[in-house]
Amino acid sequence: MKLRFAPSPTGLLHVGNARAALVNWLFARQRGGTVLLRLDDTDLERSKAEYAEALQEDLRWLGLDWDESFRQSDRLPLYAAAAERLKASGHLYPCFESEEELRYKRELRLKQGRPPLYDRGALKMTPEQYERALANGKSPYWRFKLSGLNREWQDE
Repeated sequence: MKLRFAPSPTGLLHVGNARAALVNWLFARQRGGTVLLRLDDTDLERSKAEYAEALQEDLRWLGLDWDESFRQSDRLPLYAAAAERLKASGHLYPCFESEEELRYKRELRLKQGRPPLYDRGALKMTPEQYERALANGKSPYWRFKLSGLNREWQDE
């Protein structure tokens, strides 16, 4: 069994983080498991090395240790490769709606008494609309293309 603690190094350790770390550490240690410290530093604007160091110092001060550690940002190439495989297999689709457009769609559905689900509007884009969005400097974000089928995977 492997349990993880994945703080974001965007500030100092707070009591909620310390509690989560302690609970995971105790659970793993009582059951012969391992503890993984994963520094979730993918917020490149706010993550700071000094916060990562302070988090680790604070955990040690609490008497907590870990068996493995890595920075999430070190794995970005792995995630990019996985995203490319998902795109190539048709499991991801590009979207260009802005936050404002998505907020408007949510609010409209709520006013209609419907749940605020995404309408999958980007799936209706023609190739010409897609190319026009790219030509206008828009960068797509990617959504999972889910059908009614159940999807399961082993998280490693």
